[in-house]
Amino acid sequence: MKTYYSLIILWFSLSTIAWAQNADNVLTQQESSEGWKLLWDGKTTNGWKSSGSEAFPAKGWNVEEGVLKVLKDGKGGDIITTKTYKNFILKADFKLTEGANSGIKYFVNRGGIGCEYQILDDVRHPDAKAGVAGNRTLGSLYDLIAAPATKPYRTQEFNTAMIIVQGNHVEHWLNGVKIVDYERNNQMWRALVNYSKYKGFPDFGDAAQGHFLLQDHGDEVWFKNIKILEK
Repeated sequence: MKTYYSLIILWFSLSTIAWAQNADNVLTQQESSEGWKLLWDGKTTNGWKSSGSEAFPAKGWNVEEGVLKVLKDGKGGDIITTKTYKNFILKADFKLTEGANSGIKYFVNRGGIGCEYQILDDVRHPDAKAGVAGNRTLGSLYDLIAAPATKPYRTQEFNTAMIIVQGNHVEHWLNGVKIVDYERNNQMWRALVNYSKYKGFPDFGDAAQGHFLLQDHGDEVWFKNIKILEK
């Protein structure tokens, strides 16, 4: 538990520096000293591959001026990290085009299935009104736990998603504000899963570690400043 709270304190100590940073896809001196690493280098596709093969998709994704873009109707498919991760803080800046749908998945181990930080245009995409009580809206744990209806989202700008995992404790943050908080691998977790679209996966979300996945849902979405601190 002390480790978990130290991660929270560390985030707040770094947040001012991170928001003030001008250069994209680089680590500040403070981040480097604390052990942060770039999960995407801003230039190549190194460290990422198709969720269905060992190669990066030949189409559907583009690296342009320090931004990793999933292209509209590009049919490139989801991409995952080549490595797996266990306890971490993940940060990623994302920008939605109008009506777009995507997501950041974690604990992905097979078939692209994993816990998902939903990335969605809540106003224009119909999935925001599907599911139960808003559990498919931006920042939600997709189809399981809803993020608040009121959240600090900036339309037509880059926003920062953050996912914190310490053992079975998981948090979703948006632009420095915590919006989802949950425990997995317990009775309540199993009840949530059994009431969701993942009920056919008896061990959904239980893995000790897994890949990260960026979702290609046929809409254009931009990513940059993808960073990780492992603990």
